[in-house]
Amino acid sequence: MIGSYAAVILKQKSLRLDRVFDYRIPDRLRESVRVGSLLRVPFGTGNTEREGYCVDILEETEIPAERLKDVLGVSENAVPAEAEMIRMAAWLRQRYGSTMIQALMTCLPVREKVRKVVTRTWVPAVPEEQLRSLQEETAGRGNQKARLRLLDAVLLLGYIDEAAMDAYDISQAVLKHFTDQGILCLEEEEVSRDPYATVTGQEYAEPPLSERQREAADGIEAKLLEKPGSACYLCGVTGSGKTLVYTELIARTVARGQQAIFLIPEIALTYQTVQRFRARFGDRVSVLHSRLSAGERFDQFERAARGEIDVMVGPRSALFTPFPSLGLIVMDEEHEDSYKSETSPCYHAREAAAWRARDCGAGFVLGSATPSVEAYKSIRSGDVAYFTLPERARAGSRPPEVRIIDMREEMKRGNKSIFSEELASLMEERLERREQILLFLNRRGYAGALTCRACGEVIKCPHCDVSLTLHGKTRLLCHYCGYTRPVPSECPSCGSPYIAAFGIGTQKVEEAVRAMFPSARTLRMDLDTTSGKGGHDRILRAFGAGEADILIGTQMIVKGHDFPRVTLVGIVAADLSLSMPDHRAAEKTYQLLVQAAGRAGRAERPGTAVIQTYQPEHFCIRAAAAGDYDAFYREEEAYRLLMKYPPFFRMVTVTFASKSEAECSAYASDAAAFLASQNARLAPEKAFLLIGPAQPPVAKRKDVYYRTVCAKGSSLQTAVWLKDSLTAWALSRKEKVSIQFDIR
Repeated sequence: MIGSYAAVILKQKSLRLDRVFDYRIPDRLRESVRVGSLLRVPFGTGNTEREGYCVDILEETEIPAERLKDVLGVSENAVPAEAEMIRMAAWLRQRYGSTMIQALMTCLPVREKVRKVVTRTWVPAVPEEQLRSLQEETAGRGNQKARLRLLDAVLLLGYIDEAAMDAYDISQAVLKHFTDQGILCLEEEEVSRDPYATVTGQEYAEPPLSERQREAADGIEAKLLEKPGSACYLCGVTGSGKTLVYTELIARTVARGQQAIFLIPEIALTYQTVQRFRARFGDRVSVLHSRLSAGERFDQFERAARGEIDVMVGPRSALFTPFPSLGLIVMDEEHEDSYKSETSPCYHAREAAAWRARDCGAGFVLGSATPSVEAYKSIRSGDVAYFTLPERARAGSRPPEVRIIDMREEMKRGNKSIFSEELASLMEERLERREQILLFLNRRGYAGALTCRACGEVIKCPHCDVSLTLHGKTRLLCHYCGYTRPVPSECPSCGSPYIAAFGIGTQKVEEAVRAMFPSARTLRMDLDTTSGKGGHDRILRAFGAGEADILIGTQMIVKGHDFPRVTLVGIVAADLSLSMPDHRAAEKTYQLLVQAAGRAGRAERPGTAVIQTYQPEHFCIRAAAAGDYDAFYREEEAYRLLMKYPPFFRMVTVTFASKSEAECSAYASDAAAFLASQNARLAPEKAFLLIGPAQPPVAKRKDVYYRTVCAKGSSLQTAVWLKDSLTAWALSRKEKVSIQFDIR
């Protein structure tokens, strides 16, 4: 039975409107209002027309009849929300602390319909003999040249399309004449806008599974079928062939009549991934990401909803693909930061994918050569089944030789160049042998940390054990607790005056390469060179085709790419990510170094990776050079337990934003006081450690000021309770200060 009332979430981000409003469904709309429909409804005392999504159809409502208003209509141009996505949005809202409409918009990467692309073709409706007779008759009339051109074209091609109209100078009026006479008939066909239609996969010949790879695929499949909705982790060294295991698992899923989502951390990986998948699955592979046009996104979204594709590839937004029978979610390079949303809701794709897999009974496979600390903790606790590929897949391929270069010693020898003497020598050698080189600038997280170039000391906060950030030219600030101090004139550790914010960019590296090796062909891959559509694919295809000797870039060049001719990877400044004002600095550095080194020597030719650092004694650099994850994890676990950091403790970061700096600061102080009062109500073992208010790394953006308050504790339930309590408190306030939660 169709219900009489629609429960509606308004498309308004206001926290005060973050609740369901009931509307009466008039008889004329009974057949068109569905769960997920975007409705037009009257709202407020002035009955202003608003839009909102129907999240439920009700038989009864507690709202008095005299207060109920009627739904005005259904938006025909909107893509409706699937019931599964509404459930997921409700979970995101509760888990991460956003409004329901923010969560629902996140679950709808495609929201509006886009006009279809239709090809029009006119084909003969009469036998060829009749056409030739008409051609002869028309040729005898000197004033019917346009009609004769059309008949000539039809007899030659067998059809007329829009391209032929241009080539033969045929007008619509001439076509209409023959169509009205019944000589031609119009055939229309909708064409899907496929941005990767030319990628056939023919360039990639997928090798058979090795014995180890088949054992991993069989083991993972057995675990997932034994317990639907469960998760498995595939940890394999770089070059071990994890993708072959993924494609095998996806093929088995497709054979059961189900679909799969393959998550990648970067758009830059799309071309290579689609190439490999289309070699196996043909054109039943599609792509969904932000660089596509609105029409391309809509067409691929619709194809997925209709079950016309089997595999969707993309970054975290592809997780919300509306597959009718989802059987598998694969999350490649699970450790990557790009899987974490920076806007509300601040969800992590790892947790969201696990929830969706459980919700629909799909399998969930995560993979990486460098697991996140969060994932490895779940593995050690037995929550996630663990499978390994400890060797490289290609015959004759072996892990690269990793050399650590102490840049302090280089400076003592008078070398102030970007490149150490050893890296420069190895580059020259590789160029002479016509092999390729990757130069990786570990720039992520660089925020003006002060480093001593004599001893490598980074100036840190005495309370948080994270680097202090340079503000202006005279002040250092901790972005966790607000601790501040003047910039020292000399290193507190060794007394050297050579202390400064160490910064370097890809353009500077490129200039140095061209000055040192003027005949070398270089490509640079960063945000500047990949900002346009297809920028990633263009550069990667050119380098893969051997059109350049050296590829210079940031994180995007070391994530999952496979270039057989690369035999040298130079990590120009390994310390930059260690200087992040972030408790995950060592983890991110370890992962980046291992992933970067793993790009070298992936074929028969041996590879070398050079790590240039001012802190060669740091445990994460030593562990990365040795490829020893367990050694890294033991050190990192001890550090995070001592400092009460995730995943061993929960951390809630609340960010306040306002156009008034004074209002933002006062509001954050009041919120911190409220949280302290709530914290006092908890048992000692559940209480949180409250820090702040403090300035975030970027305290002002686009004339909006920001402040943060952080709470660290042992329980996710208590973290969510604190979030809910602060949300209720905020509703009692009159200030126009926005709140964003990040629960880790």
